[in-house]
Amino acid sequence: MTGGPIRVLVVDDHTVMRAGVVALLAGEDGIEIVGEAGDGRAALELVERYEPDVALIDLRMPVLDGVGTTAEIVARHPRTRVLILTTYDTDQDIERGVEAGAIGYLLKDTTREQLADAIRAAARGETVLAPRVAEKLIARMRRPAQEPLTARETDVLGAVADGLTNAEIGKRLVISEATVKTHLLRLFAKLDVNDRTRAVVVALERGLLQRP
Repeated sequence: MTGGPIRVLVVDDHTVMRAGVVALLAGEDGIEIVGEAGDGRAALELVERYEPDVALIDLRMPVLDGVGTTAEIVARHPRTRVLILTTYDTDQDIERGVEAGAIGYLLKDTTREQLADAIRAAARGETVLAPRVAEKLIARMRRPAQEPLTARETDVLGAVADGLTNAEIGKRLVISEATVKTHLLRLFAKLDVNDRTRAVVVALERGLLQRP
């Protein structure tokens, strides 16, 4: 970073959201928007051209998502700091963003002042996390290692997510209803939950179950 204004690239596939972020930052002293992009691939081209100090990047985008974009920028342009700015705060999303090399992870409910302060901190090389994100990361670090689900338990959980009853799950997987109940009890214990709905929610949050 030079002694001039902090040069910022804004990357978001939603035009209105992107324009809103640009408008929020327009009046901030010491911050200059040098470019906008609607997908990760376009963002990489602009990083190559403008070498911004900070890239504000959405997580879910077409062509190349925020995680892939972040990893590319960190590998090819280490002087550009990446701040994830997204609506998604599941454990899996946060972990993927941080592991890709983002220096910070913010949520789109952040205020203008918080966003500007985060950009300045990122430009200085400081880690910036939204309070809710920081809480999730701390909780995840403190959580004991989880026993992984077996392939059959994952199949059962996927069927639960599809709304099937125990009898219907048994027919789909060609197992008895009693065996279905046994698998459910075991995966409940592993996920530390007490009901089917919560099991699906927790599995999705931890990336143990993929849904379209």
